[in-house]
Amino acid sequence: MTILGGGPGGYEAALVARQLGAAVTLVDRDGIGGSAVLTDCVPSKALISTANAITAASSSADLGVRINGQAPEAGLIGVSLAEVNARILRLARAQSDDISARLDREGVVVLPGTGRLAADGSVMVAGPGGVESSLVADAVLIATGARPRVLEAAVPDGQRILTWEQVYALPNVPERLIVVGSGVTGAEFAGAYHALGANVVLISSRAHVLPSEDPDAAAVLEDVYGRRGLEVLSRSRAVSARNTGTGVEVELSDGTVVVGSHVLLAVGSLPNTDSLGLAEAGIETDERGFIKVDRVSRTSRRGVYAAGDCTGVLMLASVAAMQGRIAMWHALGDAVTPLELTTVSSTVFTDPEIATVGLTQADLADGAFRGDVVTVPLASNARAKMEGHTDGFVKLFCRRGSRIVAGAVIVSAHASELIHPLTIAVEQRLTVDQLASTFTVYPSLSGSIAEAARRLHIAAE
Repeated sequence: MTILGGGPGGYEAALVARQLGAAVTLVDRDGIGGSAVLTDCVPSKALISTANAITAASSSADLGVRINGQAPEAGLIGVSLAEVNARILRLARAQSDDISARLDREGVVVLPGTGRLAADGSVMVAGPGGVESSLVADAVLIATGARPRVLEAAVPDGQRILTWEQVYALPNVPERLIVVGSGVTGAEFAGAYHALGANVVLISSRAHVLPSEDPDAAAVLEDVYGRRGLEVLSRSRAVSARNTGTGVEVELSDGTVVVGSHVLLAVGSLPNTDSLGLAEAGIETDERGFIKVDRVSRTSRRGVYAAGDCTGVLMLASVAAMQGRIAMWHALGDAVTPLELTTVSSTVFTDPEIATVGLTQADLADGAFRGDVVTVPLASNARAKMEGHTDGFVKLFCRRGSRIVAGAVIVSAHASELIHPLTIAVEQRLTVDQLASTFTVYPSLSGSIAEAARRLHIAAE
């Protein structure tokens, strides 16, 4: 088995293949763990954890907290960004090292270098010093990930015009940070840097932030950002960014120029597929370069699979890992369940967090399923009141007739943890009555999940 890429899709696949007795060679170019561990998920969520600590401390006056007799407030508590970034990079490296050690213990051969497919199905590897080798395997998995998309007239320089992979070299909190893009990445970084003390402007080409998320959830976040003083420029499209030496100038499509100290580009991702020899190997891609795969991760060429961000299928580390596992189960003849996207849970790590699973408000509105929905405001939850976290809600969807849980949205602190029981409910097709009859702790945030389920009960006639 040959695997190209050491991110979640690649290393999880390698572990499954070894568990099933296959010999595995993993070709890695950027470091084990890939962008998820080294430049994206782990670093960004570590940064957000620090930001959340600042927010919690700064907003704790109502809880009776005093610092040297003074009520904490925004601006009183700050950070050393250099120390924060140093810690983030240590965490990322330690996680990468842990995964590398696991691969070594399991007998996975890790080959440094860059791989590409040959027309005969073999893999050519360009290793350190330009030394080339050829690998022949019964099956190949491509898990080469993706990279930040940039604007043609806003080329990152690593100093003031930045991608999300470059922010961890900043020595100080930006004085005025312009974030271009109001999707998940843009919303997360905008909220985090604002909490760390930056004056933040979020440029959104849409009417609202997080246009792909539940509209009620996005409205809560936009309201929270407004109260905290984070500026959102809606229906504004950035067309260029220029480093002036002392700051940046970002030009919008209407000619407006937004001035700041730094600009962070969060305008999507491009697949790392352009140098893999896909066309020569007969592997189909879409118009953006993402590899086309089916629900068991097969490409258009027999014996070649693909997983993760290079496929463009829900670009989440958890999905990449599952695609990689599924590919190995299928390739090696083990029992396999095809990927089912309606059971994938995801989280936007803003403050408050937004977690979702299953069918959505849009699915209900357009008739994709017939169902009922209930929303329980977080402000009614005793634990949320104790902790001072009352922005948000639990929204639960169920199918009409069967009362099976169809989907959920949670907007709350720790929503990324709270979504798990609802993911189980969707996966296992539990009814709202089964969910409601399961004990929850009092007081707890999870109590609102059971409350939502109780409100969807229909008495027997």
